[in-house]
Amino acid sequence: MTPPHPWTATLDSLEAIAAHDPTREVVLRIAGLAHTGRLPHFRNVVIADPELDEDTRAWVLDLARDEAFLLAAELYLVRSRELN
Repeated sequence: MTPPHPWTATLDSLEAIAAHDPTREVVLRIAGLAHTGRLPHFRNVVIADPELDEDTRAWVLDLARDEAFLLAAELYLVRSRELN
């Protein structure tokens, strides 16, 4: 069996994000921070927030570290919303 192309995993991730309203909103908000250059400050705030559990902190930081994915996800989410 041929392994899937790497982009198919990304497409599956984008579809999962699009299907889950809370996740979609988080991704779009963090992507907005990327556009304004505020990701480094945001990551510092997330690291210092004592109210976040470790799983949530790790998930948000993982997203906030991948600016290329955030911007691609934002584009995908906006375009797919326009088509629907």
